[in-house]
Amino acid sequence: MYKRVLLKLSGEALSKGNDGSFGFNPDTLKALAKELKEVQELGVELAIVVGGGNFVRGVTMSQLGMDRAQSDYIGMLGTVMNALAIQNALEQEGVDTRVQTAIEMQKVAEPFILRRALRHLEKGRVVIFGAGTGSAFFSTDTTASLRASEIKADIILVAKNGVDGVYDSDPKFNPEAKKFNSLTYMDVLNKGLKVMDSTAITMCMDNGIDLVVFNMNESGNIVKAVKGEVDGTIVTKGE
Repeated sequence: MYKRVLLKLSGEALSKGNDGSFGFNPDTLKALAKELKEVQELGVELAIVVGGGNFVRGVTMSQLGMDRAQSDYIGMLGTVMNALAIQNALEQEGVDTRVQTAIEMQKVAEPFILRRALRHLEKGRVVIFGAGTGSAFFSTDTTASLRASEIKADIILVAKNGVDGVYDSDPKFNPEAKKFNSLTYMDVLNKGLKVMDSTAITMCMDNGIDLVVFNMNESGNIVKAVKGEVDGTIVTKGE
């Protein structure tokens, strides 16, 4: 079982079951909070990075003719909304939680300070990182790799919405798609596999942080991933 993990969630996963996949699904948030409480009760130090795709999509922003940097900042605000929603759901389950943001908004959350984040983790608090890296042109995938490197996480758990690992093509459209049980980071880069963006993959490779990609829609899978028992794909640096 891992001691310190970073969980990467997509924003769309929080809207699962909503018409149009927008905003939050209360049942999804509640189920997620209950499972994350189980992880905390195992004694695992848990940090979370969440996307903002249930509110803002880059494709939509480009259709509006919006500047890339401006649309990225809007996306960062979407991640903060999701972080606060997860915090609320966790606190309703009695889990002590802190939100830290890369863009300072002191009325809403703490600013990201590494030593403070580490202290929270050591005290058993769940830490949710919002607002991405605080800079445009970087995805929440890269944020997850960066924060995992900073807090020296044992592993990044990449929770996918309805996909149980990494495939050689999209299994939603290709029933013959082949699933990989294990890969190296160079495999991912050379094959152009859609695990995380290339900046995030390179950062994980350089810092020796493994990834586990799994389906978060199956109840209990986050706990299984923490224990190293989930049916997914593990990505490592290799030999």
